[in-house]
Amino acid sequence: MRYGGNTLCVEVRCGSHLLILDAGSGARALGAALAASGEPVDADILLSHTHLDHIIGLPFFRPLFSRRATIRFWGGHLTPPDGIQQALRRSWAAPLMPDLDQVFRARTEFHDFTPGETLRPGGGPRVATMALNHPGNVTGFRIEWNGHSVCYATDTEHPREGLDQDLVRFARGADILIYDATYTREEYATRVGWGHSTWDVGADVADAASVGRLVLFHHDPDHDDAMMDDIARAAADRRPGTLVSREGMILEPGQ
Repeated sequence: MRYGGNTLCVEVRCGSHLLILDAGSGARALGAALAASGEPVDADILLSHTHLDHIIGLPFFRPLFSRRATIRFWGGHLTPPDGIQQALRRSWAAPLMPDLDQVFRARTEFHDFTPGETLRPGGGPRVATMALNHPGNVTGFRIEWNGHSVCYATDTEHPREGLDQDLVRFARGADILIYDATYTREEYATRVGWGHSTWDVGADVADAASVGRLVLFHHDPDHDDAMMDDIARAAADRRPGTLVSREGMILEPGQ
């Protein structure tokens, strides 16, 4: 109730550029806020992958119904000939949904890429990409803009021994690392291979990569607010300044 129950959707503002990282059920509220502003929406939606918890908000994302909106979708986890366009259009068509292609009015573009490529979505910020460890493939993103950097690593599982050194290099020196902390260490023992990590491994990655601020997210929905409070205290003790993400949390450069 206090931390929030929607699935993943992170808004990143880089000057006039709007990036949206994943489009879980949180995208509904974001779309409503964007529509309420009255301004035309021009956004790039970077999808880590297309498991339903990461795209379920798109049929309810209000800018897609506006002729004044331009939405570019990016995906790097799929193998040709299937791509991000085919996957998303299947998700918002019968029998899963009404045929929303008939009612969406926004200008849309679909871009596939290979993890490891550097993107310039909308001609704006630099976005580095890497493959992460999750069933069905997933992409991590590192956004760099105006001397600041945010690394987004969701749905990734650490190695049985040690850390993912590729991720450590990828996150090196980032101002913020947003990291998958679905499970506690005790829970993870029975969930090996599910493609998720723990808050204490996130702290180890942040330390090894000399990250500024660690933000834990992708909370297990079985964790209630009391448990999340316990995790927040333990994580802040382990690595001072660590935050447990909440819906509506806003971080400014330098925080």
